[in-house]
Amino acid sequence: MRTRINALFEKKNMDKNFVLLLCIGGLYALGIFLSNTFVNVYMWKNSQSYVVLGIFNLAIYLFQPIAFMLAGKLAKKIDRVKVLRTGIVFLSLFFLAVLFIGEKAPGFSFILGSVLGVGYGFYWLAYNVLTFEITEPENRDFFNGSHGILESFAGMAGPLIAGEAISRLNAFSGYTAIFIASFFLFILAIATSFFLKGRKAEGQFLFGKVVEERRYNRKWRAILNAHFLQGLREGIYLFVISIWVYLVTKSELSLGWFNVILSGMSLVVYFCAARWITPQRRKKAILIGGIILFGSIFVIVNPFNTAHIYMYALLIGIGYPLLRIPYISLTYDVIGQARRAGELRIEYIVVRELYVNIGRIVSISLFIPVVYLLSPEKAIPYLLVIFGSGHLLIYFAIRKIKVGTIPGSRAKARGGMALDEKNR
Repeated sequence: MRTRINALFEKKNMDKNFVLLLCIGGLYALGIFLSNTFVNVYMWKNSQSYVVLGIFNLAIYLFQPIAFMLAGKLAKKIDRVKVLRTGIVFLSLFFLAVLFIGEKAPGFSFILGSVLGVGYGFYWLAYNVLTFEITEPENRDFFNGSHGILESFAGMAGPLIAGEAISRLNAFSGYTAIFIASFFLFILAIATSFFLKGRKAEGQFLFGKVVEERRYNRKWRAILNAHFLQGLREGIYLFVISIWVYLVTKSELSLGWFNVILSGMSLVVYFCAARWITPQRRKKAILIGGIILFGSIFVIVNPFNTAHIYMYALLIGIGYPLLRIPYISLTYDVIGQARRAGELRIEYIVVRELYVNIGRIVSISLFIPVVYLLSPEKAIPYLLVIFGSGHLLIYFAIRKIKVGTIPGSRAKARGGMALDEKNR
């Protein structure tokens, strides 16, 4: 068995840091899926207001890009693994704050959302930069697929355990138990991070230079447009669907089973797609995934029942991995071949996340006044269709991007590489 594992490491060019980063990602995913799936339901049960949910999620996406930029500056001065730990600490503080505030949490929705947004920003900045540095073009699809498999396992186990706990215990005790469990999983992720090799960067944080690069580098411009479109869908989908599932089923346990079906299907697709998707098949996979994701909307925007909900979960479980694996890999490859990529890789990650969050902010900023002024039951289906097209439109944003494997790209990515003038 040990020989087989070593052979797999050599085949995929993996080292200890590669595996440790996957472990941290898996612990993070389990902690988030265990509790974050139910945070919006918890807020809903204590407020019965879509506006409160909108404000909570808007705060997350307002503070997340701010945290990304601050974390980016810090990552140029201190070890990026420390930035990763800082993000996990903020996530832990969020769940402790919810435990302390209890049923009054909706009254602090903006503050709680801001703490969660800061945690996400620090964590994902560091995790994305470490992914870019630890992986190489030839094993990047494998890493993203493996990370997706771990997320799928977490997405199956976390919500089901949480739903069972909330159903068996009284509501408040159940939520308390899962929030405490998430806290300890984050502590374990912090402990694991101490085994990662420290990584530092030097130089100034040249955020403006990377934003300006959009004017000259058409690949970079296309990727940023795609990430804005991604954010348009994610802005409201990340919380509205959970509330709809709960309202239809009236049960946190049913919401847990919804995530089991979604993540179980994702697990199968991630496992297969990680082996099927090659750089030559990336665009085809993105298109197929986008079509499935957009088509899934029409299963739930009309009057729907529990069967429609589970059908939606299956479709999302198929479409999302097909889009995500090649999309993330393509993004990293475009960054890796961009001008001064080695020197400014942190800035490229920050700007990319800024565009995702701008898309999220736009969709939620429109969501809040619409559901305040109009009937949510009538308005939300139209908003889901409009913003749900974002993932399908990603293909049309990136379809002309051509990224070839550059010999020695790992070394060039670390030392900086000039953008080929033909690709501008």
